[in-house]
Amino acid sequence: MSDTTEKIEQKSHKRRRPGPPNRRQPSKRHIENKSKVDKIKKYSLEEAVNLLKSTKNAKMDETVDIVMKLGIDPRKSEQMVRGSVSLPKGIGKQLKVIAFVEGDLAEEAKKAGADLVGAGDLVDKILNENWMDFDVAIAHPGMMRFVGKLGKVLGPKGKMPSPKSGTVTPDVVKAVTEFKAGKVEYRADSFGNVHAPVGKKSFPPENLIANIDTFIEHIKQVKPPTAKGTYIQKVVISSTMGPGVPIELKR
Repeated sequence: MSDTTEKIEQKSHKRRRPGPPNRRQPSKRHIENKSKVDKIKKYSLEEAVNLLKSTKNAKMDETVDIVMKLGIDPRKSEQMVRGSVSLPKGIGKQLKVIAFVEGDLAEEAKKAGADLVGAGDLVDKILNENWMDFDVAIAHPGMMRFVGKLGKVLGPKGKMPSPKSGTVTPDVVKAVTEFKAGKVEYRADSFGNVHAPVGKKSFPPENLIANIDTFIEHIKQVKPPTAKGTYIQKVVISSTMGPGVPIELKR
């Protein structure tokens, strides 16, 4: 066997990084940020937030997200974890909220901050124009005769109003006010992970800590009665362009 053939064979057996071969290499900023996080250690909430804020910033004000791995079986409806929670310090983003209401409630919802209100006309706009320029949809129970048509359109995008998430409610005005003020929706994915934004990297540490603590405590309170074993298995926070920082839960 020639030296050239041997070198080619050795090269072909080299372990390749996962993902497409032409993927971009990580930036120096990302490599430096990642090196600050101990892969084995779990940080206290205060340590995790301070570490996250100490990493080099991207060119934007990054969103801080939380991911919680739960010991649930999402295939079972009684173990689905889904809902909404108001974060005390907001999320640093003004959500675009629409409301399915009519009559006097429509005017009240507008005054509360709804960006667009309507009934069958709003349903038609979404269906006919494929209009999705909103973050949260809130519906009065009486409007579900119209809104039900949107299940296949809004469901896959996580925007379908639901009683469990507090977006189907007779108190539409209160719901609009809460979501405009920083209420966030969450829903466990097929792997039992719950994701949610908890603020911006520019937030003071105490504001991020307050939001994260509120979210974790809320998830503890909505544990399905039929869930067995360890309920909260892992908690990680990260900024949009930053590495994940694992958190040690309070006992």
